[in-house]
Amino acid sequence: MTSAPLSLGEMLRSRREHLTPADVGLESFGRRRTAGLRREELAQLAGVSVDYITRLEQGRARTPSKQIVAALARALQLSRTETALLHRAAGLTAPASGAVSHHIPAGVQRMLVRMSDFPLAVFAADWTQLASTPLWQALFQTPSVAADPNQNLLVQAFVDDSISGVATAHGGPDVFERALVHDLRRSAADYRDDPRLRAFVADLRTRSPRFAALWDEGRAAAHQSMVKTVHNPLVGDIVLDCDVVVVPASDIKVVIYSTSQRGSDAEKLDLLRVSAVRVMQ
Repeated sequence: MTSAPLSLGEMLRSRREHLTPADVGLESFGRRRTAGLRREELAQLAGVSVDYITRLEQGRARTPSKQIVAALARALQLSRTETALLHRAAGLTAPASGAVSHHIPAGVQRMLVRMSDFPLAVFAADWTQLASTPLWQALFQTPSVAADPNQNLLVQAFVDDSISGVATAHGGPDVFERALVHDLRRSAADYRDDPRLRAFVADLRTRSPRFAALWDEGRAAAHQSMVKTVHNPLVGDIVLDCDVVVVPASDIKVVIYSTSQRGSDAEKLDLLRVSAVRVMQ
């Protein structure tokens, strides 16, 4: 006899109870009456309220958005198969195979928590931001992905034109823009069967003549590391190294900003680090 599939609430509760704070990079405080993550900890990781987690687990809320399901899957460190099951349990279409993945591997999720003292963000192959550390948010004056799930670096660079006021790539803005476009063309070749990615490129070409011109050059290359000056309203200009690491077999990009341990740039980053901690408290 085949057992019935787990409901959304049962899946959330079961996975939460099989994770420990250490698994997700959190410290354990106080006496724990039961094993696993507390609802408060899952809510913190997913960027939703504790009450909403409770209502989901109890079946009183059954129609979470795709963004919330994705955030819960990341917080619970679900595999791609488990993420697809969670989407179906929520009445949503599972992410298609062969499409740009927004799944953050468990190791990268732990990296986000344990490297919170770095400006670090995670991006999909189409440069949609999937997660960021509080120091990233303080450095670039941007909201968390939970607060604004529609942040995309290409849109910010070519449509909103907001990047130039935030950071300047050494060598000129054209160096950074070409790096983004060439990287996207490489992803478009890897995910040629993804209709959403094709539509995204077509939309960018329509909305930005500058993007269209760079796209029509036809060049494809992985984004390389570069040096940037970040213009922060609290501490002023900071010169930082920007490194891009691609996670094997997923095309997820981890972007990390850093500087030497001494000097004025390090002092400014330390000041922002303190301000980021205060915001979290």
